Amino acid sequence: MEFDAVLIEPRRARMEAQGLWPGKTLLDYFEECLAGKPDAPALTSIAVDSGARRDLTWAQLDALSWRAAEGLRRLGLVKDDVLACQLPNSWQFVVLYIACRRLGVVFNPVMPIFREHELRFMLKHGEAKAFVVPKTFRGFDHEAMAEGMRPDLPHLQHIVVAGGDGASSFDMLLMDPALDDAPGLREISARDRGDANDVCQLIYTSGTTGEPKGVMHTANTMYSNLVAYADRLHLGAGDIVLMASPMAHQTGFMYGFLMPVMLKARMVLMDGWDKALAATLIAEERVTFTMASTPFLMDLSSAVEEGATDPSSLRIFLCAGTAIPGPLVERAQRVLDAKVISAWGMTENGAVTVVAPEDPDERSVQTDGRPLPGMELQIRGPDGRPVPPNHEGELFVRGCSNFGGYLKRPQWNATDAEGWFDTGDIARMDEQGYIRICGRSKDVIIRGAENIPVVEVEALLYKHPAVQQVAIVAYPDDRLGERACAYVVPKAGHSFGFKDMTAFLEGQHLARQYFPERLEIRERLPSTASGKIQKFVLRNELRAEYEAAKAAGAQA
Repeated sequence: MEFDAVLIEPRRARMEAQGLWPGKTLLDYFEECLAGKPDAPALTSIAVDSGARRDLTWAQLDALSWRAAEGLRRLGLVKDDVLACQLPNSWQFVVLYIACRRLGVVFNPVMPIFREHELRFMLKHGEAKAFVVPKTFRGFDHEAMAEGMRPDLPHLQHIVVAGGDGASSFDMLLMDPALDDAPGLREISARDRGDANDVCQLIYTSGTTGEPKGVMHTANTMYSNLVAYADRLHLGAGDIVLMASPMAHQTGFMYGFLMPVMLKARMVLMDGWDKALAATLIAEERVTFTMASTPFLMDLSSAVEEGATDPSSLRIFLCAGTAIPGPLVERAQRVLDAKVISAWGMTENGAVTVVAPEDPDERSVQTDGRPLPGMELQIRGPDGRPVPPNHEGELFVRGCSNFGGYLKRPQWNATDAEGWFDTGDIARMDEQGYIRICGRSKDVIIRGAENIPVVEVEALLYKHPAVQQVAIVAYPDDRLGERACAYVVPKAGHSFGFKDMTAFLEGQHLARQYFPERLEIRERLPSTASGKIQKFVLRNELRAEYEAAKAAGAQA
């Protein structure tokens, strides 16, 4: 695969001169851990449903990753090949990524919720040569799905199955002790592991173009963010990081995996969310830091109250994805006795703005933080010029952690000649540089920190024989921040109900988390003179309904 990460070189000299790009890869940080504390606990991996647990030291991770690297080499993977991974948070995920970096193989994490509709595009577009899946996860047969897609994926040569027991099993292909001490492997690794400016991660994000976009990152673009992030939050080797957010998202990947390795800190991984188990792990493992969306914070506070566990080790809960309600911050800090921190970022650049632990609590309620070192922000008005403080405008970002570009779609990079990236968000900035995200100019709904690809879902619904017109918009939700509502105009003589919609989307193999959770049937939708649907009218309608219900509840 040839990667067109065209946004790296134009800023390379400046980033290096300013010391913003560390010039170190995951393997550099990992080898420091190995040299300094080989027998220290590195990772605890918890399978929520079964309760299975695996604890590994840095030395054990090293041995397993070399074994897996030899397995991948024997499968024919070489530098700049792409390996797609649909594993949940697990020790296998960590071992696999380290093994990929030993060979210079580019890692493409994909969400376990994705099904054929999303995966066929991603794996074909990314030219994945190998696809690693769980045998089953949450009752779904991933192996059967992967095998069923194989005829549609011309570049795919190998399917590796974690938890499987056949010739394609993870244990047989990548964990066989016979793979240890393979002759020539370390020489190959020394040659092919690459440097900090090589593309090392390909991760897809939902957009407004009707197809997912393949975001390319290097070690420098990710670690430049992590260095500043950890410094802002005063994190170090003594921290224990709990991660239940999926590692196929940047939240889990960067802050639950890459960051602990950089810090020489221990990571505790959960392959799903269980609030009672999370509360227990915080108490028993003495977790000090976690990062997740607002619903996780709500659930954890409830679990501690209900189970009377001891959360005293937890210093920071960082919330990103949606605004944090003030009452939730007050409750969480009372129940958890931890600092609740707000932040804003994107797959394209990691966390860009973060509140500091020493900031007043109101900052996490009223803002999404201020830029990390190495990142610049501009709020622009309709004329393209920066607006004064406390005025809303379009948010542009420039700096060290911006991505390398969208794979095979440089025309979508949304980055100008001066390096400013158009985030598609609407924001305002105060006099101290703290921002508040006010909305989105791009047509994406964020449901519990999960982006809903609106254009893609609408395109599928337009295929239904009963649908004349459709518009999907966000409506407020206290727990998830937003949910999706589909407004549909049925064709004359046809009926269309909620069950019709969900059954049809199931038949299209769309991830269930992308299904609209509400359906409104209309005879017509508000539109401009040119026929463009006025989605803001529909959003305002739903928000007015929400606010009226809240007011009625307060009076009751």
